[in-house]
Amino acid sequence: MSLGTASSAASGTADSSAGPDVRRHELAAFLRSRRERISPEQVGLPRGRRRRTPGLRREEVAQLSAVGVTWYTWLEQARPIQVSPQVLDALAGALLLDPTERTHLFALAGQADPNPETPCPTVTPALRALLDQLEPVPAAVQNSRYDFLAHNRTFGRLFCDLDALPREDRNSLWLAFTNDDFRAAVTDLPEVLLALAGKLRASMAEHLAEPAWKALVDRLQAASPEFREIWARHDVVDQSGRTKLIRNAQVGLLRLEHTNLWLGPTAGPRLVTYVPVDAATRAGIERLHALALAEEQTADADREAAGATRLAAV
Repeated sequence: MSLGTASSAASGTADSSAGPDVRRHELAAFLRSRRERISPEQVGLPRGRRRRTPGLRREEVAQLSAVGVTWYTWLEQARPIQVSPQVLDALAGALLLDPTERTHLFALAGQADPNPETPCPTVTPALRALLDQLEPVPAAVQNSRYDFLAHNRTFGRLFCDLDALPREDRNSLWLAFTNDDFRAAVTDLPEVLLALAGKLRASMAEHLAEPAWKALVDRLQAASPEFREIWARHDVVDQSGRTKLIRNAQVGLLRLEHTNLWLGPTAGPRLVTYVPVDAATRAGIERLHALALAEEQTADADREAAGATRLAAV
């Protein structure tokens, strides 16, 4: 399939009616923008002394994704070449694309993603282990667009059942403006809505031309009159943490200190933690963690029983 072929499986972040030339140039610009934001250190490469290129060089991306330098250069030059889903998968990993960016890459290339649930490369095995080690403290990894890229068990039950939601709905703003369970857990919802919209607008200043950001805003405006009204104010808010009062449906009222720990440049992902500020909250968080563990063990047992039943029927 060529780069100009539209895909009915695309997420909507790319215009499927665009012509081949337009789509190739959009893909080329997207690849350049992703390459230029990644430092060599982020992908385990030495910086060297004479680096004039912001981010990675083309040959470094080619090396990381195991494709030819000339072929990758032609791709960034919007030449009419063919690209396979396997190569797109390799490029998504080399460029550390988050799930939304990965979806956009495949949409621009007119290809269906063969592995739509691929873990975000930003969330390394070590980072996932850290999330587990922080339990029972709720913790998650979030990008600057407020998508949740990963979370531990306790965080997955803090506001709502995050694991029960499709990946595209695991976003702080989407949940705050559209999810009834999440909204019920937030005790100061009007203030939180104002703060989240202001934080998104402040973060978006560096991403105005990026389709994933525009798609999120368009989706929120279509779904929520509250968001449309607040967004029209053009307020901006900084990224500072604060103490939050959360009414969890299973364990009651919780007082938690919300902290952002940046994992790289401030425009990149961050580790979000919710630390109990009193003994009652710590006890509640421990109960919530125990409930999450019990649910996980029950689900595992059910899967094992279902597997045994299928084997017995063969």
